[in-house]
Amino acid sequence: MNKNINSDVEDKAIRQSYNGQKHKTNNKTEIIFVSTFPPKVCGIATYTQDLIRSLHSKFGESFKAIICPMETEEENYEYQEYTEYKLNISDAVSYLELAAKINKNDAIELVMLQHEFGFFNETRNGLYLFLKNLKKDVIITFHTVLPKPGKELKEKVKEIADFARSLVVMTSISADILSNDYEISSDKITVIPHGTHLLPFTDKIALKEKYDLKDKKVLSTFGLLGSGKNIETTLKALPAIIAKNPDVIFLILGKTHPAIVRHEGEKYRDFLEDLTCKLHLENNIRFINDYLPLPELLEYLQLTDVYLFTSKDRNQAVSGTFSYAISSGCAIVSTPIPHALEVLKEDTGIIIDFEAPGQLSVAVNTLLENESKREELRQKSLEKMAPTAWENSSILHALLFQEFGNNKTELNYNLPEINLDHIQNMTTDFGMIQFSKISKPDINSGYTLDDNARAMIAICRHFQINEKKSDLQLISIYLNFIKFCQQKDGSFLNYVDDHKQFTQQNYETNLDDSNGRAIWALGYLMSLKEILPQEFSETAEEIIQKNLIWAEKIHSTRAMAFIVKGLHYQNSGKNLPLLKELANRLVKMYQHEAKDDWHWFESYLTYGNSLIPEALLCAWISTKDELYKQIAEESFQFLLSKIMIDGNIKVISNKGWLQKENTENDLPIGGEQPIDVAYTVLALEKFHTVFNDKRYLEMMKNSFNWFLGKNHLDQIVYNPATGGCYDGIEEKNVNLNQGAESTISYLMARLCFDK
Repeated sequence: MNKNINSDVEDKAIRQSYNGQKHKTNNKTEIIFVSTFPPKVCGIATYTQDLIRSLHSKFGESFKAIICPMETEEENYEYQEYTEYKLNISDAVSYLELAAKINKNDAIELVMLQHEFGFFNETRNGLYLFLKNLKKDVIITFHTVLPKPGKELKEKVKEIADFARSLVVMTSISADILSNDYEISSDKITVIPHGTHLLPFTDKIALKEKYDLKDKKVLSTFGLLGSGKNIETTLKALPAIIAKNPDVIFLILGKTHPAIVRHEGEKYRDFLEDLTCKLHLENNIRFINDYLPLPELLEYLQLTDVYLFTSKDRNQAVSGTFSYAISSGCAIVSTPIPHALEVLKEDTGIIIDFEAPGQLSVAVNTLLENESKREELRQKSLEKMAPTAWENSSILHALLFQEFGNNKTELNYNLPEINLDHIQNMTTDFGMIQFSKISKPDINSGYTLDDNARAMIAICRHFQINEKKSDLQLISIYLNFIKFCQQKDGSFLNYVDDHKQFTQQNYETNLDDSNGRAIWALGYLMSLKEILPQEFSETAEEIIQKNLIWAEKIHSTRAMAFIVKGLHYQNSGKNLPLLKELANRLVKMYQHEAKDDWHWFESYLTYGNSLIPEALLCAWISTKDELYKQIAEESFQFLLSKIMIDGNIKVISNKGWLQKENTENDLPIGGEQPIDVAYTVLALEKFHTVFNDKRYLEMMKNSFNWFLGKNHLDQIVYNPATGGCYDGIEEKNVNLNQGAESTISYLMARLCFDK
């Protein structure tokens, strides 16, 4: 019998297959980004840096990003990386020289230009000369789109657009303005929202203590300071806010814009400080005159109760500061710039008029007096902003590069580092909590045998690969939970509340699958008895043997499959007859249902389908009965024909099972859950082990990429910031809750690529 089903050679092959383009760096497509870059203090510089970092993190082996900083004659920054290309926006000749230099580099396929009108005012027609002489395809991101343009502006923008293969804007409102006011074809316009940073759940009270804001109601605003921020509106509103909320404090985060300092010094900051004194607000305002490092800035935003965006620029299309605030879970009060109107229109914040301190004070007091309202807005905001995560922004940009890069760019998703933070947060001394609200564990949801059994398998495998002692504590917790759930007759109950009491649901629900998962988990633990503490395997053996009298009576398809897998891993000769008995029942089901165009065990495809052929393959490994192997392969090929569409996985939707008579494969969109994708990856790994067929490796990689954004939404399902996995994808959105089942499912699949 084969005890070790994953050899070092096979694991190496899996990893190399996943990063198949890793050693082709000399042939990578090059994309040059023409923009401002840090250390220049500029919102677009930060935006472009974040975008490139995200692209590298997500698709690092797919293409090479080259930076081309834009500088004025007076500027001469030192950049973190070597810069072969630079554009002096004060010199018309520099535009021509840059175009010529880019044209000579055959490796450069695309130019990505960040456009802001102020950048190109230094030299008349400089941008036109650059675009006219450039022989490479160019994608231009418009950071500002002015409505109702005059004739000259309209012609200028249309001229720029004519040179571009695609125009990127950050809001649908901006896209509509380009289409309607500038008469630019909508086919040429792509909306990619301003990227935002994913953040783990953070204790707001602890953060307030860290920054000496304990027991304060915190208002904040941030960004490079200038009169356009219109912060005086908030200062004028504060007396009415303080009258009802004397414990309020307003944080003004950010240094004055360098360009403003050069022209007028600290005139605006001095004005704000004078107004603070005039209104006697010294105890309720804190100026933080610094360009904060990103981690510190995000912590300030996470401790904020209400974020205030009070720009007086009616034509400001988008705001990075606004995006960062709303993605940090702040309740928002904002003036009606297009970005805010688009994001806050679904009751995710409060819109006030420009320069309206009376409206601002009413809005803030309403939110400060209603904590549940603030939490509601926070939840809705996070849901609204999830698609704008930098990870998703990089996916949309990469797809655009692929489309307009002559299809030379093959997108290879990077394998994320393993992160157990969310699993540890979801685990108490008793067991793994069932659900979470976003990334906050929901202890009121209680615990299940299902989740703790799956968690034990995943952490056992993690220990097998990494041998981290901290895993042993988790394994012990999950094993003890399984033991807790076992009843006197050997069967298991599944549902336990937060008071460690079995719930009524146990007696109203079929628990066969739960019992089967427990045997799978216990068997897997026993397969590692040589590296785990002896008491673990002894406990697992005792629990299994006590259960087998009950297990013998099972006829539920997936429960039998789970038990077959568990007994295979246990590798006990005395339990081999039971393994064969259950495998034979699966064979009989298959023989009863299989027809010319239907090779399956039931008259429908439902959930957890991949584990059934995988279980029969395990039965073949344990018994060498060729019938098991034959049916395993036939049924798995049939399943793959239904769920692998054009090389990408689309598991059976929980909104509608695939019936035998449904020959059109007309399946609903959405309702895809991580557990089904994970079971498919596990099965593909097992089939590759047995058949050594590289097609299984390729399907493993493509299936796992579903978690990383290769799905019909082009959005991530795994959250690298938390280590959690979202609970599934629907037709138009991702379910952002990161429950135990989803998170463990992701980890199981992820561990298939490591050893």
